[in-house]
Amino acid sequence: MNVLLGTFSFLLTFSLMTFVERFFKKEGLYVWICVATVASNVLVLKSVDLFGLTTNLGNIMFISVFSASDIMNEKYGSGHSKKAAVLGVVSQIVFSLACFFSLLYAPSSVDLNHVSMKNLFSMNLRVSFSSVAMYIAGSFLDIYLFCRIKQKYPNFLWLRNNISTIISSCLQNYIFAFLAFFGTYDLVTLLSIASVACVLEAIISLAATPFVYLAKNSPQKLIKNPRKLIKNPRKLPASGDC
Repeated sequence: MNVLLGTFSFLLTFSLMTFVERFFKKEGLYVWICVATVASNVLVLKSVDLFGLTTNLGNIMFISVFSASDIMNEKYGSGHSKKAAVLGVVSQIVFSLACFFSLLYAPSSVDLNHVSMKNLFSMNLRVSFSSVAMYIAGSFLDIYLFCRIKQKYPNFLWLRNNISTIISSCLQNYIFAFLAFFGTYDLVTLLSIASVACVLEAIISLAATPFVYLAKNSPQKLIKNPRKLIKNPRKLPASGDC
């Protein structure tokens, strides 16, 4: 059952990411990166078994953030990718602070959700710092690697997309595991947690490659909305560069 749900979640997540880029362009990718960053840090709290391996539900969303960043880099330039990464960090910090302060309020006598919210959002300072640190390191490394590989192999989008994503996601996993749980788990357990996440995220990255090409080949011109909610610019934006 988990495998079927995981497959459906993967297809739905990357289809929505492609749809958002198709209709809203770089603005849509900005929104996707912020929303997916927050969502992945909530989903990471739930552990599941897939293919005999124990992992968390944040893997698909985490990789979608890297894919969206690579699409942004490819089509609109590294400047937009870096700005999106910063906005992702800000979104994560704002969400964490909002959740933290919400738990300080004394609940009403008729409140039914405080205990559930406390269980879900009462992350300690160490875990919160680790989450932000891993995101910053992984996101900017992804942008850097993508640009360097693009400069050397400009015709191989699949290569730069997967190498930058897999290396960056692995760095994220090891940074988070050691900063958040060193001293709580033994070294073998820490390496096992991070390594399993790396393997699964590498598989997700490879499987997501067709969606990156779909977004890359979509027109950069904004599509007219029947209600004229989206304006059609006179000039097409230039292709992304590093």
